[in-house]
Order: sequence, then C-alpha cells, then structure tokens
Amino acid sequence: MTGAAPKLALGTAQFGPTRGLANARGRLSEAEAAAIVQVAAQAGVRLLDTAPQHGEVETVLGRVLPRPNPFRLTTKTVRAADGVEAVEAAARASLEKMGVASGDVLLVRDSNDLLGANGPALWDRLRRLKDEGLYAGVGISAGAGDEPLGLARRFKPDVMQLPASLLDQRLVQDGTLGEIAALGVEVRLRSIFLKGLLFMPRDGLPRTLAEAGPRLSRIRRTIAEAGADPLQAALAFALSRPEASAVVIAATSAPELRAILAAAAAAPPDLDWGALALDHAVALDPHLWAAA
Repeated sequence: MTGAAPKLALGTAQFGPTRGLANARGRLSEAEAAAIVQVAAQAGVRLLDTAPQHGEVETVLGRVLPRPNPFRLTTKTVRAADGVEAVEAAARASLEKMGVASGDVLLVRDSNDLLGANGPALWDRLRRLKDEGLYAGVGISAGAGDEPLGLARRFKPDVMQLPASLLDQRLVQDGTLGEIAALGVEVRLRSIFLKGLLFMPRDGLPRTLAEAGPRLSRIRRTIAEAGADPLQAALAFALSRPEASAVVIAATSAPELRAILAAAAAAPPDLDWGALALDHAVALDPHLWAAA
C-alpha cells in the first residue's frame, strides 16, 4: 500500500437509498457499488464505514465484498429507543448481512443514547460484544456540539468518529481532537467535505448560506492561488491532521473514487489552514441549510 490510501476509509451510505443536497444521484446500482469497492481494494484502502440505518447497504456490501475480504468493516448501532437487546441484535445482524464473522469497530451512532438512563447498560452491552470477539473495538460517533471530549473521558472508547474539515475546524482549533487523541482514543475524521459545500458555486448555494457566499469565494480563490483545487485542499487538510488515524471519504462512482485517490496522493498545497476556516453557524451545520 502506498500514498494516502491506507489512511482513507470508504464510507458506503451511498450504496443504499440516499437523500439530501450531497446525494443528488440517489441510490447506486449494485454493479456501481461493486466497482467502487474494487477500486478501493486495488488502491490499498483497507477500512469501510457503514451503518444499518442506510437501507440495505450492509446487505449490498455482503454481496460485493471481494473474497477473501481485504477490508476492516466498521458499522454503527441502531437507536437505543427499543432497548439494549435490540441494539445488540442489530449489531449481530450487521455482521451476518455483511457476511463476516467479526467487525472492526461498532460505533454508537447517536451519543444521546449514552447520556440517557440506559446509557451505562448500553455501553456495557457493547463492551460485551467486544469481549466476545465480534468487534475489535467499540466507539462513539459524535458531533462538534456533543461535547466529544467529555464523552471520551467518561466512556473511554476505543475509537471516536468526529467531523472536521477545511471549513469546519472547530474541533481542531479548540484542541478537542488533540486532547481526545492524547487519551489514547483513536480519532477518525468524517464530514471532511462538509456535504460538498466547498465545491458549490456561489449561485448554487442554499439561500440560507447566501451570507457565507463571499467568504467561500475568497477561500476558493486562495486555494486556486496556491495551485490547488478544492478537492485537493480538503483532502490535504484532513490527511495532514496528526490526531487522526483515518479519514472517511465517499464516492458515487468508480471514476469519482479514482479522482479522490489521485487528489489525496498529490503534494499538499502550501496553505495556512487556520486562515481558511469558516465561521458561520448555519454553514457548519448542514441540518440548518434548508431552514426557513
């Protein structure tokens, strides 16, 4: 394995029914999913990230994975509203759907599940699955507003999956990523493209982001002046983070994944990363983009 590929993890939500601004193509065919997985395997990507919430993604993965399987498979819990038994059953079913005896990491998808009355019981149940050897580790997927450092200190997860991007540097600038890594928790970055915001033309922005348009244009211009494009810059920022062991990316076609891999392997541009951060509450929370 060479280049940046070993640090990349392939997200697979796009293999099932999708929605939202970043998923205009909708669901990929199984042949397209297989082609993407094949490109990832050949390039040296060794981590796949999925979740049972994304329709039949785990089932599709089970059909398109190469055999022998070269990937470590990370998945997520279902919501704990139906009890810890339901969470455990879904975690076991995930492995069956993917056709593997064990997984890489089981991530708690919603950190609020850990903060409720059943949180300790849920965490104990997930640790039990690790002790059984069904998952190599257990972890938490959290947002910037979920007090991830507090979660790391309280639960001592093996892994935390957290959002960080060239535009959204909150967890970098406040030291959270570094402090979590210093606790011995493996950090994996997600949302590194922030739903494609850096790639959207100014006249294509949702109206709720119009105020951020001039700043985004200046950021893109700065990147261009450094001889790079937004894709190269976004990947270089994430891959350069010393706190992170993995960077989750996604692609909607094999050619798109090849383009991402090529951009990741390019020499990083000479940029002042901190100067490119976006300070705009709505832009940094895609859930608010379509707000009235």
